[in-house]
Amino acid sequence: MDTVLRLEDENLQLKEAVRSHAVVDQAIGVILAVGQLTPDQGWDVLRSTSQNTNIKLRHVAELIVDWARTGQLPTEIRSQLEHQLGLDRRHE
Repeated sequence: MDTVLRLEDENLQLKEAVRSHAVVDQAIGVILAVGQLTPDQGWDVLRSTSQNTNIKLRHVAELIVDWARTGQLPTEIRSQLEHQLGLDRRHE
């Protein structure tokens, strides 16, 4: 019985990891489209945005994916993304 419970737990963890990875990939895609970057640069922007806002990477990714759909992004994330992408200098 312990083996079944352990395997069920591992299965749930793997499903969550796949979902999380998909959201991160989608967010990188949004960043690539907005910033005209390479995938590596998009990953760096996502990671830096997470670190500089002290918000977990997966949550930042979820917010960015939602932004692509709704046009709404929390100010803190928007400001950091604009800074990372150099968009804050374009308005000066």
